Amino acid sequence: MFRKQSRPGHSPVSLYLDTESEQTPAILSNTLTDVLSTVPETSEIVIVCIGTDRSTGDSLGPLTGTLLAKNKLDNFKIYGTLASPVHAVNLEEVLADIELRYTSPYIIAVDACLGRVKNVGSLHFEDGPVYPGAAMKKNLPPVGQVHITGIVNVGGMMEFFVLQNTRLHVVMQMAESLSESFVLADRRLQGKKLIKKAYQDRPVPIGGKTVKHEA
Repeated sequence: MFRKQSRPGHSPVSLYLDTESEQTPAILSNTLTDVLSTVPETSEIVIVCIGTDRSTGDSLGPLTGTLLAKNKLDNFKIYGTLASPVHAVNLEEVLADIELRYTSPYIIAVDACLGRVKNVGSLHFEDGPVYPGAAMKKNLPPVGQVHITGIVNVGGMMEFFVLQNTRLHVVMQMAESLSESFVLADRRLQGKKLIKKAYQDRPVPIGGKTVKHEA
């Protein structure tokens, strides 16, 4: 199940996906590919997986980062794993490092959040930054040109307790779905680059002479 809203001439504004659906990785990877295809080739795409392994509900980010780090990705740089999480204490330092290390980085933020009962277990892709720690009233910098949040449990009260008592199965299912989506998107982006390069390198006869396409 999913709901998609878009504006004419723009990338999707809002996409909700149920991680129990087998279609979710394909739908999310297609959306990611469409959005990221518009990113300038000079920009590095960085996935910042926010969260901590000390809280079950808040472990979506580092779990996703760990799964992604096991794959050879051509188009994504990964920050935030179980071994080296990105959390409230080091977030500003990590963002500063990304800005220094990469030229015009395009950041995709991944984070857990709390929501309504009916939405628990769903992923939400949206334009604009995520605001980490908002449920815990933490004043942290916004992260990302786009973001994906996983609704891990019900919000509204006792957020810290709720996060601590979130089922690991729910979070792991989300992390696996997210990881698969990014891997598929990486393959599609790489395929587009190879097709573009092959087209540019293909000799074309013009006026009796053979020339190459200009990039």
